[in-house]
Amino acid sequence: MIIFLTILILIISVLLGLVVLIQNPKGGGLSGTFGGFGTQVIGAGRTTDVMEKTTWTLAIVIGLLCLLSAFFIPRQSATSNQPSAVEKAIQTMPVTPSAPTNSPAPTPANPSGSTPGGK
Repeated sequence: MIIFLTILILIISVLLGLVVLIQNPKGGGLSGTFGGFGTQVIGAGRTTDVMEKTTWTLAIVIGLLCLLSAFFIPRQSATSNQPSAVEKAIQTMPVTPSAPTNSPAPTPANPSGSTPGGK
């Protein structure tokens, strides 16, 4: 089911891209390049309204399909004894020893306290 939803989302995304390219915002667009192709097919009266509604509809459908597809992602059951990928990674991580916290004080080289070669 997740594969079907993914393919459907991709197809609708391509359609949304085409609808956005056909729109003729204030500065022109792809529809102006083809000599007003969008207005001849749909009609001259409310072409921009139809294109805008189509854009919003396709965007909402993509959003809903994305939310719906989250319910079909396979999940690991709670009763399973197999560790997750994160738990496996943590278990296989090498453990590096930390510095000792209670290290003994270094012993002096000359315990008598006299200076070397001194009197």
